[in-house]
Amino acid sequence: MSLGKLKLLTILLPPLLIGGFEFIRHDFLLEHLSMEAGNVYITLLTLLLSYIFAAWMFRRIERINRSLAAEQSRRAVYEERERLAQELHDNIAQILFFLNVQLKKGQLQEARAAVSEIDEQLRQAIFNLRTAPEDGATFAARLHAWLEQWSRITGIAVEQSIEMPQDGVPPSTEVRLFAIIREAFTNIRKHSQADHATIEFSGAGEGKVWRLVIRDNGAGIAETAWGRENRYGVALMRKHAEELRAELTIRTHDQGGTEVLVSNIEARR
Repeated sequence: MSLGKLKLLTILLPPLLIGGFEFIRHDFLLEHLSMEAGNVYITLLTLLLSYIFAAWMFRRIERINRSLAAEQSRRAVYEERERLAQELHDNIAQILFFLNVQLKKGQLQEARAAVSEIDEQLRQAIFNLRTAPEDGATFAARLHAWLEQWSRITGIAVEQSIEMPQDGVPPSTEVRLFAIIREAFTNIRKHSQADHATIEFSGAGEGKVWRLVIRDNGAGIAETAWGRENRYGVALMRKHAEELRAELTIRTHDQGGTEVLVSNIEARR
C-alpha cells in the first residue's frame, strides 16, 4: 500500500468507525443500550481499533523506510562503482598514451614501468569491485582483505587497528569510508615514498562517535600542494567526509610522513 493510500485510510477510518457505530446504535440498539454505556463502548472500540490500525500503519511505514534506505545504499554503491570505472578508464588511457610515447622513443625501461602501473591499477580496481558492501562479509573483513592486497601489490607494510561497532556501519557509510581510505592509500603509493603505513578506525555505532586515522612514514605532502586538491584527491575525500557529517584534516609531521584524520561531528562536541 502506498503512502497516499495510508494517508487516505488514516483520514477516513475515524469518521467511518464512529459514524457507523452511532448509526447502528441509534437505529438498532437504542432500546437495549443506554447513552452512557454507548459512549463508553464507542470510546473503547475507537481506542482498540485505532491502536490496531496505528500499529499496523507504523510497521508498514518502517518497512517502506527500510526499503528506501536499502535503495539509497545500493545507489551509493553503484555510484561509487561508476566513479571507479571512470577513474580507471581515465588513468589507463593516460598511461597507454605515455606507454605509446615511450615505445616510439625506444625507452623500454619507462615502458615497462607503464605496463606495471596498468597491471597494478587493474588488479586494484578488480579487487575494489569485488569488495563492495553488498557482498555479505563484514566491512572490517573486507577492509582487512583490501589492505592486505594493497600491501602485497605496493610492497608497503600496513599496520591495522580496526575496531568496528558490534552493529556495524550502514552500507552507504561503508562506501564513503572506503572511498576515503582508498584515496588516502593511493596517495601513499604514488606520492609518499613511504615503506610503512598505519590505519586506525574506532567507532561506537551509527550516529555515534567514530574516528579514522591514516599515517605513513614518507616524505609528506607540502602544505602548498594541498591546494591542488584534484591531484591528490583531497576534494573527493572532503566531499565524502561532508556526506558523513565528518571533518577531514591532513597534516605533515615534522619528523616526516602524512596523517589523514577523519572524525564525525559528534566526536568534536
